[in-house]
Amino acid sequence: MKDNYGREIEYMRISITDRCNFRCKYCMPCDVPFIPHEQILSYEEIYQICESALKLGVNRFKITGGEPLVRKGCLDFMRKLKSLPETRQVTITTNGLLLGEYAKEMKEIGIDGINVSLDTLDRDTFCHLTGVDGLERVLDSIYTAYNLGLKVKINCVPLKNVNEKDTFRMLEICKNHSIDVRFIEIMPIGYGKDYAGITLTNLERRIREMYPNGEEVMRKLGNGPARYYHPYEFRGSIGFIDSIHGKFCDKCNRVRITSEGFLKTCLYYNHGVSLRDYIRQGGSQEGLIRLMQETILKKPGEHHFGNCEDAQEDTRKMSQIGG
Repeated sequence: MKDNYGREIEYMRISITDRCNFRCKYCMPCDVPFIPHEQILSYEEIYQICESALKLGVNRFKITGGEPLVRKGCLDFMRKLKSLPETRQVTITTNGLLLGEYAKEMKEIGIDGINVSLDTLDRDTFCHLTGVDGLERVLDSIYTAYNLGLKVKINCVPLKNVNEKDTFRMLEICKNHSIDVRFIEIMPIGYGKDYAGITLTNLERRIREMYPNGEEVMRKLGNGPARYYHPYEFRGSIGFIDSIHGKFCDKCNRVRITSEGFLKTCLYYNHGVSLRDYIRQGGSQEGLIRLMQETILKKPGEHHFGNCEDAQEDTRKMSQIGG
């Protein structure tokens, strides 16, 4: 469906849990309280929302968290969602720690893509950022999924004085494998406001200077707004997503469902509606479709991250909103 700005909204990111087995510094340190289980959507409720979304033409789904693989039944749910005739795509974002255990089943289900969040290839830096000594296990999981033929991408958030010295080492992965590495600008949400990111235009310039023999990737490589550069000697491509300094709101095609069932139409704003409350109050499927349609139509034209304080800005942490 189209929103009031004429943007085709076809992509939904669904957080199935706020829980995670990492404690990343800029996302979910130890002091973040968990949402009570009874407030989290059941899989049946999520499925009902997805069926309604499909009626509106929203047919691409990204399963996120927290860490989605820590929730029991995650793969069973993805299998059921993937089997719906109107579903065009089901992908997942994960920190990779449990990926190796489930990669074979994901291949059997036909999962269309896996995004792994990985900010460094240095063990000490990884431990510092995540609170877990799990770098080797994550890398093993990535290559297990890759060798099974699953489409794998890596998301890296470059941070000043944290992992910037290791940023260029990340390129080793896409140089030697058909795995895209995407550099993502830190979002000023929750604990992310305490960190300074690296300007991606400068990073892209330096990478192009290091690997001048390459080309812009003109074809669309995913659901998001990343722009890609492909050095000819690389097997994979290098992506850049600068949500703040390279605003792309005019091309935004997504909405989000938080783990509590809040339909969120823009990452910045607190605008939206509780689909959970509507469902639990006995609302009909037809009414749910109308409610979602009315809310998506009101999707804001653009975010205002980086501007002055705004009473409409969502104050929740990223783990509470969903990745």
